[in-house]
Amino acid sequence: MKRQPKGTRIRLLLAAFAAATPVAYGFFWSEVRGRGTPDGSSIEVRVPEGATSLEVAGVLAAEGFIFRPRVFDAYVRLKGQGRQLKAGRYEIPRGASYSYLLKVLQTGSVVTTPLTIPEGLRVPQVAERLAAYVGDSTATVLAWLTDPKRIGELGVPGPTIEGYLFPETYRFAEGVGIPVIVRAMVGRYKAFWGTEERARAAALGLDEREIVTLASIVEKEVRWGEERPVVAGVYWNRLERDMLLQADPTVQYALGEPRARLLYRGIDSVADHPYNTYTQPGLPPGPIASPGAASLHAALHPADHDYIFFVARNDGSHEFSRTLREHNNARNRIRLARESAER
Repeated sequence: MKRQPKGTRIRLLLAAFAAATPVAYGFFWSEVRGRGTPDGSSIEVRVPEGATSLEVAGVLAAEGFIFRPRVFDAYVRLKGQGRQLKAGRYEIPRGASYSYLLKVLQTGSVVTTPLTIPEGLRVPQVAERLAAYVGDSTATVLAWLTDPKRIGELGVPGPTIEGYLFPETYRFAEGVGIPVIVRAMVGRYKAFWGTEERARAAALGLDEREIVTLASIVEKEVRWGEERPVVAGVYWNRLERDMLLQADPTVQYALGEPRARLLYRGIDSVADHPYNTYTQPGLPPGPIASPGAASLHAALHPADHDYIFFVARNDGSHEFSRTLREHNNARNRIRLARESAER
């Protein structure tokens, strides 16, 4: 005998049910319309992993969405969705109908919470935020992030995962683990690199890792967004002239901890470190933090100028100079202004 399509079977069953018991049929559809009066509020519902449709119905009944779990269970089975209800935490409006409940539970439209990773964080700082988000220890998360095999698993240029955890606000469902979160962050980083970006990097004669490294230095140097391309231009000019970059953030990275003021003895203490751009030529081996899209764009499109020095003013902006004499004059002027303000 030819099997009837699912929709036809449902209509036939309901028609037979209606003909046999009109009162029961009316009751069934009254139940299906949902319980309670919509008032704009929502109720949190948690569906456990592996719950049957009847067990899910019990949860909904306990929260006041339906009257009778077995009726909802029958409705779900008639729709052929008995095994399609997804676990998770949901926010469901009061007075939701059976059809709405089934759609939400079938599609897994669970509640998500935001995770914000600001620009310029280093891996240990990212690990702290991830650990707090998933409820794990920072040490455990940091050990996972710094495992050398992550480079191959995630397909990033290396030499570590530093620089490739893209800063942004993400949203994840409850219970999502570190691997899923990190893959989303690295995926967002990879999405930045389109055909145009790769062509631009090639035109500059830099590879992907070098662009991200330069962008990470810019990210750590700049507080005023409009200065990003200008600072990138300074470093680009120094690279072209085979000058040492002398970027303070790279020394801070080599020291392993931030310092309010970088002194010469701090620079000398890591003189042989590959990230010390006061002593080592060219760009360091890899990124020193996670640059955002604006800093990556600045690294790909450095401003065209002839500045080779800059010094930070008291407000976080920078004064740019073309010669060492101009630079020293600017440093002295800013230092005197700082000392005067501190008196």
